[in-house]
Amino acid sequence: MKIDKQLTEDHQARLTVELEPQHLEEAKHRAARKIAQKVKIPGFRPGKAPYPVVLRTVGEAAVLDEAMEFLVNEQYPKIIEESGIKPYGPGNLENIKKLDPPTLEFIVPLEAEVTLGDYHQIRFPYELKTVTDEEVEHAIEDLRERMAVLEPVDRPAQENDRVFIHLSAERKEVKEGQSLTLIKDREDQVTINPEDKDTSSEWPYPGFSRNLLGLKAGDEKVIEYTYPEDARLESLKGTSAIFRIKVTDIKLRKLPDLNDDFAQSVGEFETFAALQKAVRENLEKQTKKEYDEEYGNKIVTEILKDVQIKYPAVMLENETNGLLRQLENRLAEQNLDMTAYLKTRRMEEADLRKELTPTAEERMKRSLVLFEVAKAENIQVDQNELQNETVRTLDSINRIYSPKEARKMVTEPFINNMVSSIAADLTITHTLERLQSIAKGEFTPTGEAATSEKPKPKKARKATGKKSTKVEAPTTIQPAEAEPVSSVVASEAPAVDAPKVSPKPKRPKKVKPSETSVES
Repeated sequence: MKIDKQLTEDHQARLTVELEPQHLEEAKHRAARKIAQKVKIPGFRPGKAPYPVVLRTVGEAAVLDEAMEFLVNEQYPKIIEESGIKPYGPGNLENIKKLDPPTLEFIVPLEAEVTLGDYHQIRFPYELKTVTDEEVEHAIEDLRERMAVLEPVDRPAQENDRVFIHLSAERKEVKEGQSLTLIKDREDQVTINPEDKDTSSEWPYPGFSRNLLGLKAGDEKVIEYTYPEDARLESLKGTSAIFRIKVTDIKLRKLPDLNDDFAQSVGEFETFAALQKAVRENLEKQTKKEYDEEYGNKIVTEILKDVQIKYPAVMLENETNGLLRQLENRLAEQNLDMTAYLKTRRMEEADLRKELTPTAEERMKRSLVLFEVAKAENIQVDQNELQNETVRTLDSINRIYSPKEARKMVTEPFINNMVSSIAADLTITHTLERLQSIAKGEFTPTGEAATSEKPKPKKARKATGKKSTKVEAPTTIQPAEAEPVSSVVASEAPAVDAPKVSPKPKRPKKVKPSETSVES
């Protein structure tokens, strides 16, 4: 086998491979046997026709086409191994340059290369805000609102009342692919919020409850409203709608006193002071979580200013596909499909892909940087932590789904993917913790992380009872349908002859014996 390797500017490898003629001959005989199993050849039982007879019956081109698949499947893993390249995904058989000797030309996308700058010099002040007494009081007031007792009243609706209504809505203008009905007739209950209260989370639109002031049981009202361009739901941006309301009942909301009895009704708290303490601790945890996320993003953004990343176009394409799938899932939750969404926005799928590409590229680069830092810092995932998180996830599945649905869902491939995903999440979490420590000036390098030379990547190991598992960056060979890099973690690749890791290239067009060069 002779291999000529050329690296292209778009981060791919062009491999021109000259194989031994005997490999092609062996593949042709195997192909003939396979064809003889499927094609009825007079005078012979299936699979028993001699090679020359098969050749005369179906033609050399058909045999050669089938032989190429055998040849590529057998030789491709060896080609990858001998070439010394590290593929990101499946290669493509671009050209059969000649048949004697068989000379094939492959294009193979390479795994991403990330060159980090001196991120150990990054410093940012860590300014976590203190939870105020007002925030604690507001949170407790929310709990109090939920525990309100409802009492019937015979009067027009006032602020803080709970109003029971029949509600329906329709679009003023119906575009192609849309339904006239926006909200099917339904029963609902709405609390009329005071004018000075934030109503941004009200449904079906912010400030809706104020329209119920002064209405009595039996009253009806029609409201017109146009959703702004910054509406939370994409499908509602700029939509003008007519809402029809009929009040069925009005109740006074009587709020409980803030005392020990209230605390005990909320949860396992002996005193109101204990409830206040628990609320403050929860707010502090949430505040720290949100600030740490913001702080980590700030650090990664700074790292990206001094980093070099090379990646093949197919990697960005896969990332964009991931965003499209997420959008499709969100639309499905709103009982919409991609076709209707594109019609609403008056755009083609190609335009949407172009719109999503910058976001996909940013997300991909951030993920690549984080996993490269994890490798450089020798970040490890504790085996017990990984096991505990996996058990928690499985427990959640068992709570959400019926036993029958859970058994159907939790297959071995599902568990393997889930564990890899959890390991990736934990790796990123610990990497961000390390970066936070560096940016705050608290980190002191020790051991392997203190050396100037990057640690050599090691293969991720299966659970063996040892304390930790090394998780490597997602820059190794991936399956043919490669997942977005931001949603997977890949360990150091197994041997390249494993079919799952070195997928076969795409098949070329059929080859005629007389042709000396065929492009697919």
